[in-house]
Amino acid sequence: MASKYWNIVETMLGFSSTLRQERCESYLLFHFETGLGNGLRAFLYLLGLAYCFFGLSAITARFFCSMENVVKQTREVVEIDPYTNTKVIRHEKVWNYAIADISLLAFGTSFPQISLATIDAFRNLGQIYAGGLGPGTLVGSAAFDLFPIHAVCVVVPKTGSLKKISDIGVWLVELFWSFWAYIWLYIILEVWTPNVVTLWEALLTVLQYALLLMHAYVQDKRWPYLSLPLAASERPVEWVPEETIPSHYDGNTCDGYNEILQVDEEENGNIVDIFSIHSRKETDSVYEAVPETDAHESSNANFHEKFGGDDFNLLSPWGKQFSDALMLGDVQSTKLDSRCLRLIRISWRLILMPWRVLFAFVPPCHIAHGWTAFICSLVFISGIAYIVTKLTDLISCVTGINPYVIAFTALAAGTSWPDLVASKIAAERQTTADSAIANITCSNSVNIYVGIGVPWLIDTVYNFIAYKEPLRIQNAASLSFSLLIFFLTSIGCIVVLVLRRLIIGAELGGPRVWAWITSVYFMALWVVFVVLSSLRVSGII
Repeated sequence: MASKYWNIVETMLGFSSTLRQERCESYLLFHFETGLGNGLRAFLYLLGLAYCFFGLSAITARFFCSMENVVKQTREVVEIDPYTNTKVIRHEKVWNYAIADISLLAFGTSFPQISLATIDAFRNLGQIYAGGLGPGTLVGSAAFDLFPIHAVCVVVPKTGSLKKISDIGVWLVELFWSFWAYIWLYIILEVWTPNVVTLWEALLTVLQYALLLMHAYVQDKRWPYLSLPLAASERPVEWVPEETIPSHYDGNTCDGYNEILQVDEEENGNIVDIFSIHSRKETDSVYEAVPETDAHESSNANFHEKFGGDDFNLLSPWGKQFSDALMLGDVQSTKLDSRCLRLIRISWRLILMPWRVLFAFVPPCHIAHGWTAFICSLVFISGIAYIVTKLTDLISCVTGINPYVIAFTALAAGTSWPDLVASKIAAERQTTADSAIANITCSNSVNIYVGIGVPWLIDTVYNFIAYKEPLRIQNAASLSFSLLIFFLTSIGCIVVLVLRRLIIGAELGGPRVWAWITSVYFMALWVVFVVLSSLRVSGII
């Protein structure tokens, strides 16, 4: 009986007895790896995979801080007061909230999955069949985003607190494009051109991302005749809410999720940083009017006071990043009463020191409005994604597990960690559920339109030029089945969110018992998706 059940589990995971007995000739760094036993190699590669996910979490913190500075970028608007005929200077934000959610937050947190799919596409360049690792990871990531991340966010708010979506119109637009993305993918794979992706289908997939951006902007601005007639309540002041910032600058640019060079608030509520002056109390995208001379003098005064006048330069905080990365102790460690806990924390910092030193090369987030840190973080994320791809191939080789099963389970969950962190922070720190839930729905849209569309466009263009042939999908039936299961289970998720809005009054938080019941329900939906998709890939159903 036990042998029978083990055979079923082997089949679900896609195990091959032959592969488990044969030696895998591929290796990661050194050829002597092939001389190790498959069991030991699998264990070492799994440890490497977990370590890569830790690194991914570390670079995500820097990525978030760079995004926050990018979104805070302002432009100067000069107007003439009609009554006094004097010049009035306003500083207004460059980025629209809805566009920032889709193009920066969702794209940034989905970049590990997008990198995996793009790398997989280049590795399969010239092949008639597309690689299955990228699409499998993205579909699995969509399920992880929708179910486990919702399960976490619904219990994150404090007991009794309610956090609801303030702009239902924008959320409905994002939700529509999220659902349509997977319907569109199913149409390509099963209805329009079964098992084949043409150049025009790939191109249309990518272009729909631009349509999503335009539709969300139109809805956010409430353009007449083009937007849903739904009013929006007040949204959070900051796109990514700020945590409490110490009154002094300690040079540690990687603690928590803020590494923004800031100074204290002025008495009138204005915050002065290197680049702009703006108010924390604004309810619109327009900043308070501040005289240009006052802004310049205030900025210089605070800047010199905090950083020692002429002795400060942009390299100082950058150099401090390296010294902080090499330190085993920190402020949090000294606050711990237990010696055992302090030892554990120091050991953990020692384990992560290689990542900390490597990521210290990322420029401080206050430089160039955060764009340099933004781009450098993406480069590091792409590099880690490539290593993850290699490790996944090796794990599949030494264990015989179907790569598609690894893609939509462990790999999808690991690469979706930035999505989980982003939504959790927003659910904790914002007064509404807009950013927490928008990150989930927008990430799923980005996964299809960019994460699958761009790799397919690369392969279809190459195949069209080289062979005059379309791109073929080898496991289209399994992928289509996973899409169908995801679509059905996602309906169950959205229905519960709507019911919570109607009954409790908010999508997140509420009575603790009901929050945990909702969380368990979302996790059950994810288990259903994983089990049914695994059974389909293995050929059992």
